Amino acid sequence: MMMRKEPGKRMDTVRVTFGISSSIWVDQVHLVGDFNNWNRHSLPLEHSPHNGWRISLELQKGRVYQYRFLLDRARWCNDCNADRYVPNPFGGDNSVVET
Repeated sequence: MMMRKEPGKRMDTVRVTFGISSSIWVDQVHLVGDFNNWNRHSLPLEHSPHNGWRISLELQKGRVYQYRFLLDRARWCNDCNADRYVPNPFGGDNSVVET
């Protein structure tokens, strides 16, 4: 897994690339979090045999977002490169990215 932050297209944004290794055996991965109202379908990651699963978002600078990966629409996974983790109401943790 990986997370990379770069300056966004606008001064008030940060481009964040989220990713999961291609060694994880799944058919689909979705990014789900505060930035898409926890919609399980709106942010599918693209797969490349050499780069794994990736998606980039322009996020508002100076914010804190909670998120998780949804694997094959059934299994939740945290980002081992998250800035930190916070407990969620379901007895687990959410990944956090700080912009």
